[in-house]
Amino acid sequence: MSTETATGVTVVTHPLVQHKLSYLRDKDTPTVHFRKLANELTLLLTYEATKDFPTETAEIETPLERTEVQRIAGKKVAVCPVLRAGLGMLDGVLSLVSSARVGFIGLYRDEETLQPVEYYVKLPELGDGERDAIVLDPMLATGRSSAAAVAAVKNAGARSVTLVCLVAAPEGIEHLQGEHPDVRIVTAAVDRELNERGYIVPGLGDAGDRLYGTK
Repeated sequence: MSTETATGVTVVTHPLVQHKLSYLRDKDTPTVHFRKLANELTLLLTYEATKDFPTETAEIETPLERTEVQRIAGKKVAVCPVLRAGLGMLDGVLSLVSSARVGFIGLYRDEETLQPVEYYVKLPELGDGERDAIVLDPMLATGRSSAAAVAAVKNAGARSVTLVCLVAAPEGIEHLQGEHPDVRIVTAAVDRELNERGYIVPGLGDAGDRLYGTK
């Protein structure tokens, strides 16, 4: 179950998604459970995020006969988590798309300017325009870090880019779509707004801190 809230934005409303999200939001959920829930929720969001991937016909032998089957067209999918919190979503994607290539985008947010600062980018070969990319960023808050990550993947030559996030803010959606109107956003919730510190409210806190037990 999903709802298209705006062009290019899909909110997954499946009961399992919303149930797991409720525990991610709970401040009393311990790190070990938060980490597990983030992976499980990402798996469910990935199912939705990949539903429109193009397929092509292939011919195989089953144990009984030769038949035609459908496989994802083009080369292997690229999955690109935004460090560090995006790492907490990676296994959820790989559990469904185990052959995916993996890239890493290191960004942090300057807490005064709220601007993203890039410190590391290592991406698989995307320059042939035959790979679809999934960018993982748990919180689409101001949208600046996500937009910078998407730009890096596009510049590397991805055929298409989908952003998967756990929670989004309207401001982040607006910013990302302003810079990348062709990018699809898949999320479990669009929350009310950003607070004065640029955090999503009601949100679920700092995803990186809650994933790794830091402050």
